[in-house]
Amino acid sequence: MKKKTSMIAGIVLSLSLLVAGCGQSASTGQTGGQTSASAGNSASSMTKEAGVFTFAASGEYQPFSYFKDGQLTGFDIEIGNEIAKRLGMEPKPVTSPFSGIIAGVKEGRYDAAIASHAITEERKQQIDFADPYYLSGGQLFTRPDGTITKLEELKGKEVAVALGTTHEKMAREYTDNIKTYDSDVTALRALEQGKHDVVITDSVVGEIAIQQGLKIKKSGAALTEVQHGIAVRKGNTELLNKINEVLKQMKEDGTYLKLSQKYFNRDISKKE
Repeated sequence: MKKKTSMIAGIVLSLSLLVAGCGQSASTGQTGGQTSASAGNSASSMTKEAGVFTFAASGEYQPFSYFKDGQLTGFDIEIGNEIAKRLGMEPKPVTSPFSGIIAGVKEGRYDAAIASHAITEERKQQIDFADPYYLSGGQLFTRPDGTITKLEELKGKEVAVALGTTHEKMAREYTDNIKTYDSDVTALRALEQGKHDVVITDSVVGEIAIQQGLKIKKSGAALTEVQHGIAVRKGNTELLNKINEVLKQMKEDGTYLKLSQKYFNRDISKKE
């Protein structure tokens, strides 16, 4: 009986040691995993997913971001892809209505917004901007027979703008008769079809639409001259600094100019 009891005790002791050993191993594994995850997070703390650069654009802002043959493309998309490449990451462009992109960056759903955001003090309260990557400005567009050339002439007229843009804010200073769209291009098409009296949008976007056959015209002088920037979550200085470094490299080695000429036939980082 004593022998049997001793055997049982020995088995229990062995099992205890085995469990303790496994527990130590699991603990070490977990600690190692935590260390690894921590190191991974440290190495990729600037992005929400290790090795992936997720950036948002509207996908409805030709030629900056739009779909061609089912593929998302455009100046902003190629800029984002090049940034990811130079950071050694996989590019992951995603689309969102323009009015929700800044919120998406703030909430961490996107690492960056490469969506032609004008740099404004109001937006800088919510997110951080990298160095400006192009210059442009607001412009009035009408049908060919339109006569509106100044903001002061908007009173009593129906104005179309893209929701959440600086152009919407500008229009509301002169009239309450405003129709909003998720896309500037959609607003311009509606203008051509006889809806609305005028559209306020970026001069470059309107010019490209005209080149593509839209029967509208640029009306009056440029309303503003605006710097546009890539937005990141506030406080993400690591990603911000790396984006600035890459943009500088792209301008120095001619990559930026090549992309700019591809879409605009000029360098849009400079005044016309």
